[in-house]
Amino acid sequence: MKRIMPIRRGVLAAGASAALAAALLSGASMAQASISDSSAAAAPDIDVEAVKGDLKELQSIADSNGGNRAHGQPGYKASVDFIKKKLDEAGFKTAIQEFDNGGAKGYNLIADWPGGSEDKVVMAGSHLDSVSAGPGINDNGSGSAAILEVALAAAKADLKPAKHLRFAWWGDEEDGMVGSTHYVDKLASGDKSKIDSYLNFDMLGSPNPGYFVYDDDTELEKVFTDWFAAKDIKTDPETEGDGRSDHAPFKDAGVRVGGLFTGAEATKSQEQADKWGGKAGEPFDPCYHSACDKTSNIDDKALDLNTDAIANAIWTLSS
Repeated sequence: MKRIMPIRRGVLAAGASAALAAALLSGASMAQASISDSSAAAAPDIDVEAVKGDLKELQSIADSNGGNRAHGQPGYKASVDFIKKKLDEAGFKTAIQEFDNGGAKGYNLIADWPGGSEDKVVMAGSHLDSVSAGPGINDNGSGSAAILEVALAAAKADLKPAKHLRFAWWGDEEDGMVGSTHYVDKLASGDKSKIDSYLNFDMLGSPNPGYFVYDDDTELEKVFTDWFAAKDIKTDPETEGDGRSDHAPFKDAGVRVGGLFTGAEATKSQEQADKWGGKAGEPFDPCYHSACDKTSNIDDKALDLNTDAIANAIWTLSS
């Protein structure tokens, strides 16, 4: 996440006849089939160990490339290649979009899942770059790995969405949402209007986590808050990241946006600690934009919950 000051902003009656009994039995069978179909359409539980495996790979990439995965550095392009390979093998149609910033070439990775109405696109994105100071495993390997595993789960399930599914990994967010802004600016006006919703995931495993939901669109917000409420987890509206991540250019273009966040450099209050656990008076992520933002800087529970919440949203919103 880019460091800037946020811009605020009933009942069936049974008869005695054999014919009626047969009809009721037939109805029961149909109801059971309906329940079965509904269960088959439910979002899967995403294995957090798979997400953590992706984070280990991103850490290894950083370790082999000067300790970071920043824009213009070899670790960033290696991160793109790692994710693209997994998506290609799973059957996604992938494309790399190039742009230039600060004298260096940047890359967005776009992955489309075949099928669904392209007049209604459900899009999920995360920035893949780190700052130059560290490997960026929470910021934002966590979001990048989470949507990768959700995308792979859609492929494994051979999901047949009514709406078209698109995933994106953005370059150079840390210099001001450069990659995502480039993508939005290059879209024809008609293509912008086809994006039904854009969901952004930036920092999902903060070690002193909060559970924040973007409140920019009521329907999208409710998909996430209802999911967490069903697990007896209270959420707060996301405000720390207003205008600071890749949802901003989509929102500015009139696309409705939503997303999840576990906190960055802001301090957790006592009220929030009472609600979520963790330590009051300390940052949600004390390693924000630092060299210590490594695989050890991840809260497994927060990462697991948020990844499953993403899967639920993708299955729900694309149906």
